[in-house]
Amino acid sequence: MFTYILRRLLQGAFVLLGVTLICFIIFRYMGDPVQTLAGQYATTEEREMIRQTFGLDKPVHVQYGRFLANAVQGNFGLSYVSRVPVLRLILERFPATFELALTAVCMAFTIGLILGVVVSLKPYAVGNRLIMAGSLAGISIPTFLIGILLIMVFSVWLEILPPFGRGDTVTLGFWRTGLLSIDGIKHLILPATTLAMYQLAVLMRLTRAGMREVLAEEFIKTAWAKGLPPFKVIFKHALRNVLIPVVTMTGLQFGEILAFAIVTETIFQWPGMGNLLLTSIYESDQPVIATYIMLAALMILIINIAVDILYALLNPKIRYD
Repeated sequence: MFTYILRRLLQGAFVLLGVTLICFIIFRYMGDPVQTLAGQYATTEEREMIRQTFGLDKPVHVQYGRFLANAVQGNFGLSYVSRVPVLRLILERFPATFELALTAVCMAFTIGLILGVVVSLKPYAVGNRLIMAGSLAGISIPTFLIGILLIMVFSVWLEILPPFGRGDTVTLGFWRTGLLSIDGIKHLILPATTLAMYQLAVLMRLTRAGMREVLAEEFIKTAWAKGLPPFKVIFKHALRNVLIPVVTMTGLQFGEILAFAIVTETIFQWPGMGNLLLTSIYESDQPVIATYIMLAALMILIINIAVDILYALLNPKIRYD
């Protein structure tokens, strides 16, 4: 296992190196950073001074080496707009996005897994057919439309949930959480449900397909013939063999939501990283965009490695070494 993790970390390092090259190109060649820093009415002398200050007069390979060295130290420069360190700006938004993504994935995994198992046991029952039809709606309806509909129903008509914002938060060290206040939880429900709808439908259909296949296997028939309790047959023998693709999909979904929950955060005015990225794109704030891409790649790599390690826990037959 240790050898496998080490190999994956080395592979991840090469991937991150490629990402840094892309980010450097974004930072250096998508617009003139000197023009952005100096302003429209800066003189030639002021622009030249900024070019020398930030090392933009050096050769490209020297600039890239400096960019890598600063990135390893956690120094990603200053935001062009707010003039504060980029890493601090993103990390301030990270708790909001992490809590939103984690809540959405937990909802999708739990409900999707349970519904998938229920539907697989009696696939031709009327109620289960309705559940499958609902899963098609969850896959087909765009995320932004789901969010708008939820706001219209629960905020405008019923007036039981807030339509935007994060609500009251509690500071625990460097982490600001909304999970420790009733108002924060109320604000979390609608955006988390919006993000979870598509993921839930996908996981439910994946679980159903896997369970239908496994329940027809000989070892399941043998377990039934031995008179084992239904709970043990379904959840210990059948479901455990279905969990690997489900966990794989859940890990991919978590990384995707964590890095790119832009639409949902915009609709609900959620103060997370996705909202920050969209604002930075509008304002051509290249340091924020480049840093965001690098951190998103790092988070997705870590999640993928964690999912691979879970495989060995779910299936003892898997031995990476």
